[in-house]
Amino acid sequence: MTEAVIRKKAGMASVKDMPVLQDGPPPGGFAPVRFARRIPTKGPSAMAIFLAAFGAFSWGMYQVGKGNKIRRALKEEKYAARRAILPMLQAEEDERFVKEWKKYLEEEAKIMKDVPGWKVGENVYHSGRWMPPATGELRPDVW
Repeated sequence: MTEAVIRKKAGMASVKDMPVLQDGPPPGGFAPVRFARRIPTKGPSAMAIFLAAFGAFSWGMYQVGKGNKIRRALKEEKYAARRAILPMLQAEEDERFVKEWKKYLEEEAKIMKDVPGWKVGENVYHSGRWMPPATGELRPDVW
């Protein structure tokens, strides 16, 4: 398109001859420009999040406490059963020990029969303190 068509004038010699056509605001002015930072309030508030977290923590600690009570009761039941059976187990161990001790003394008498002044079953340590005998294997198979 030519300038004559656009301006509805016959040809112009210079651009300076063109009439000044300036844009202006619409009647009543432009709408105000929003430049402030406006963050939308979506989601729960901080207080709601805090209360929800506190509630979840409290419920969890309640569950832990309940579990501790149950575990403590089971542990006490196990210990009570062990206390009840302990005398029987101790009696069985004492019976086993006496049988083993008799075998040990017989073996000692057989081995030390040629040593003069040897007393079978006498303690070789003279500390004056009583020590309970070992309840493990009295006569190991390999000497």
